[in-house]
Amino acid sequence: MYIFKAGVVGAGTMGGEIAQVISCSGLPVVLKDVDRKMLDKGMDTIRRIYQGRVDKGKMSAVELEDKLSLVEPSLSYDSFADVDIVIEAVPEKIEIKKLVLKELEEVVPETSIFASNTSALSISELASATTRPGKVIGMHFFNPAHVMKLVEIIPGLETSQETIDDVVTFTESLRKVAVVVQECPGFLVNRLLMPYFNEAALCLQQGAATATEIDAALTSFGMPMGPFTLMDMLGIDVCKYVADYLYDEYGPRLEPAKLLDQLVAAGRLGEKTGKGFYGYGGESDEPVKAMIAAAGREPHGSEFSVERAIYPLINEAVLALQEHIAPASDVDLAMIAGTGMTYHGERKGPLAIADEIGLDVVLAGLEKFFGLYGERFRPARLLRTKVRAGHLGIRVRRGFHEYA
Repeated sequence: MYIFKAGVVGAGTMGGEIAQVISCSGLPVVLKDVDRKMLDKGMDTIRRIYQGRVDKGKMSAVELEDKLSLVEPSLSYDSFADVDIVIEAVPEKIEIKKLVLKELEEVVPETSIFASNTSALSISELASATTRPGKVIGMHFFNPAHVMKLVEIIPGLETSQETIDDVVTFTESLRKVAVVVQECPGFLVNRLLMPYFNEAALCLQQGAATATEIDAALTSFGMPMGPFTLMDMLGIDVCKYVADYLYDEYGPRLEPAKLLDQLVAAGRLGEKTGKGFYGYGGESDEPVKAMIAAAGREPHGSEFSVERAIYPLINEAVLALQEHIAPASDVDLAMIAGTGMTYHGERKGPLAIADEIGLDVVLAGLEKFFGLYGERFRPARLLRTKVRAGHLGIRVRRGFHEYA
C-alpha cells in the first residue's frame, strides 16, 4: 500500500519532530493534540527545524513555507478520514495509547495503519485495544527524530506481513534506516543501552570514578557521548521509567541503580531542568557528589573500567541475538544508526566489537565481573557456546559475523 497522507497524534517534542520528518519527505501530515498550547509548540518545533536549515543555506525561505504548508495542525480528528498511516506519540502510558487507538478506529479508513512511537511498551497489548490488530505496529523514532537515522519497526503477535512491508517502505521513504525488531521489553537499542547506563550509574554511585571520568573514558572508547551526558539529554526521569520497566520484565540483572531514584526525587531530571548528573547554567553537580558521599563506598570495594560498562551492553546484545530479536547484522546496524557507536574510529556495533576484542576475552571479562558483582554479569549462553566452538571472532574469521 502506498502512503499518500499521514497523521501524528501528540504534538510534544517527538510528535512535532516526526511530523516535520514526514513533511520533509513531501507528504501531507495532520498533527493533532488536545491542547492548543502543545499544538502551537509542535508547530513551533517544526518551524524551528526548517528555519535552522534556512540559516545554514540548506533551503530557501520559500521552501520553508512550502514544507510548513504540508503540516495541518488540528485539535480534532476531522482531517483523519483519509490518512493511510497514523503515528501516535502521546505520553508513555499504555492506557492513554489504547484510548487513542480506540478513538482512531472510529475515524480512519479500515486500510489505515496504526503505528506507535512507544520506546518500550508491548505492541501486542496495544493491538488488543483494536478490532484490527493486523494493522498495529511499533514505529520507534529516536530523539531527536529529525536528526537520528534509526527507526525500529516492531510487529506485534498479529501484525500482518503486509503492514510490516508497508511500514518499512514508508520509513525508507523518510530517508531513515528501518530495522525490524521482534517484540520484547525495551525492543533493541533501549534494551542494550540500559545495562550500560545502569553500570555506569552504579560505578558513580559506588564512588569508583567521577561522572566526568566515566564519560571521558567511554567517549575515548568510541561512544559519541558519555552515558551521563546522554542520560541528561534524554531525561533521567525517562531513563528511570525504562529502567524500572525492564527490571520488572527481566529481573535481577537489570535492577536499577538507586542513584537514579535519588536524582528524580531531587528534581534533577537532566538538561530540561538545568540539573541532572551535571549542572547547567547556574546549577552545579555538588548535590550529586553529596548523595554519593552520603551513600559511602561499597564494603567490598568497586573499580571502574571501560569493560565494566561496555561488556553488559555486549552481553545484552548476545541475549537479544540468542532470543532471535534481530539478526547480528541488524543488532549492529541499530546500535550504529541509533547511538553512533564506533570502535577504533570505525562505525561498529557491539557484536562486531566483540568479534574484534575476541569472544573469549569478553567471556573471561564477564566471568570476572560476575564473580565480583553478581547476576547482572552472567554471560549469555550463546557467548559460551561460541567460545566452546572456537568461534572467537576476527582472528579465526568466525564469531558473531563471518570474515573472508
